Amino acid sequence: MTEADRVRPVLECRNIVRRFHEGASMLEVLRGVDLQVMPAERVAIIGASGSGKTTLLQIMGGLDDPDEGQVLVHGEAMHGTGESVKGDLRNRYIGFVYQFHHLLPEFSAEENVAMPLLIRRESRQAALEQARQLLARVGLGERLTHKPGELSGGERQRAAVARALITRPQLVLADEPTGNLDAGNGEHVLSLMLELNRELQTSLVIVTHDHSIAERMDRILVLEDGVLRSSV
Repeated sequence: MTEADRVRPVLECRNIVRRFHEGASMLEVLRGVDLQVMPAERVAIIGASGSGKTTLLQIMGGLDDPDEGQVLVHGEAMHGTGESVKGDLRNRYIGFVYQFHHLLPEFSAEENVAMPLLIRRESRQAALEQARQLLARVGLGERLTHKPGELSGGERQRAAVARALITRPQLVLADEPTGNLDAGNGEHVLSLMLELNRELQTSLVIVTHDHSIAERMDRILVLEDGVLRSSV
């Protein structure tokens, strides 16, 4: 990482506005969200159910478009660029972890984790080798050939974390990553994410309703009335 990269935001949201039709009326969920996330920074976004946290995260990752404003990832515009450019930005710079693992049921753990590298057209042998190494790192070294249906909930989520990190992304976006797990598995997955965040110097943005998770981040932001505010 160059010195310029250390001082440039990994993610920047500029005046993000998102509206939805609700019957005959228009609901403005995001009303001008501004945010900068720096390299290796850990940020929690909290807020009431329905406040727009997931919508904001999807816009950050290029999975939804804002009605106004812009998202920059590593200085490059995410929106207004076409789906192929957005897909390329996601694959190069962003990893996703969701509340539900979204692993492909017909593929093994190692194949699921290798998938982002295969999409980059890396060789199957090299992609699978990297997947095996990372799965061993998250405690699944003996579950490589198991399909998602043969893994426990905690194992599936650890595989999902490995998949998010296989490309060594500059940014991981996580939406309630432990929300579907019991306390023990949730703590294991969160600790793993934070450990790999430190090791790989990946920036981390977590949407959560759990204040105990938020308090382990560098910064806590509250999404309220469509705007982000610092938690006091």
